[in-house]
Amino acid sequence: MSSTPEPVKYPWWYGGFGGIVACVATHPLDLAKVRLQTAPAPKPTLVRMASQILRNEGVPGLYSGLTAAILRQCTYTTARFGVYDFVKERYIPKEHLNSMLYLLPCSMFSGAVGGLVGNPADVVNIRMQNDSSLPTELRRNYKNAADGLYKICSGEGVAKLFTGWQPNLVRGILMTSSQVVTYDIAKNYLVQNVGLDKDNKSTHFASSLLAGLVATTVCSPADVIKTRVMNAHKHSHDSAVRILLDAVKQEGPSFMFRGWLPSFVRLGPNTILIFLTVEQLRKHRVGM
Repeated sequence: MSSTPEPVKYPWWYGGFGGIVACVATHPLDLAKVRLQTAPAPKPTLVRMASQILRNEGVPGLYSGLTAAILRQCTYTTARFGVYDFVKERYIPKEHLNSMLYLLPCSMFSGAVGGLVGNPADVVNIRMQNDSSLPTELRRNYKNAADGLYKICSGEGVAKLFTGWQPNLVRGILMTSSQVVTYDIAKNYLVQNVGLDKDNKSTHFASSLLAGLVATTVCSPADVIKTRVMNAHKHSHDSAVRILLDAVKQEGPSFMFRGWLPSFVRLGPNTILIFLTVEQLRKHRVGM
C-alpha cells in the first residue's frame, strides 16, 4: 500500500503576492463596489457608477486608494493565506488535507488573524476609495496609505485604525473559509472525480471561479456593514450592530446583498487571479 506523499511547504508570502497581482488588476471594480455600498438611494447601476467616476475623476480616479489597497494585500491577504498554509501544513494530518472537517476551523482561525492584521489598511483603503464621492468639506484628502495612517493616528487616535474590526473579523473568517476551503475542496474533487490534471490552468480556473461565487455570497452582509462602519466620520460612534439595525429598518434585509453583482464582478476575477498566481508560484517553486 503506497503512503500519502508529504505535503510541500511553500513560502508564506505566495498568497500575499497573488493578492497584490489581483488587486492591481481589479482595483477599479473594487472602487465601484465601495461607492455603490455607500451611495444614497436610489442606487446607481455598476455601469453608471463607473461612468460617473470616469466623467468626474478621469482614468486616475479608477485607481483612487490603490496604495492602501496594496498595503491591505500585504497585511490582510498575506496573513490569512500564510497562516492557513502554515496551520494546514504543520497541524493537519496529511491523510486529512482535503477534509472540510479539518480545513474549516483552520481557515476560520486564519481569516480572523488576517481580519485583525489588515484592519488599519482596510480603514484607509475604504476612506480613500470613497473620498471623491463625498462633499468637499467632508473629504479627508489622504495623499497615500502612509499619509492616511499618519493622519488617522494623529487626528483621531490609534484606536480609530481598528474601527469596524468586528465586522472585518467576521468578514475575514467568512472570506477565508468560503474562498480557500471551496478552492481546495473543488480542486480535489475535479482531480479525483473528474480526472482533471491538478497542474492544469483550467482546473485552477474552474476551482477559483466556484470559490469566488461562494465567497461573494457568504461575505456580502459583513462586507456591506464593514464598509459603512469604516466610512463613518469621527463624530459617529454607532456600533456595527446599530448600523445593521438601522439599515434593516430603513432599507430592508436586502441591503445586506447590495452591490452583490459588482462584488462578484470584482471578487470573481480577483479570486481567479490570486489562485492562478499562487499555483504558478508553486509550479515553478519561486523563492524555494
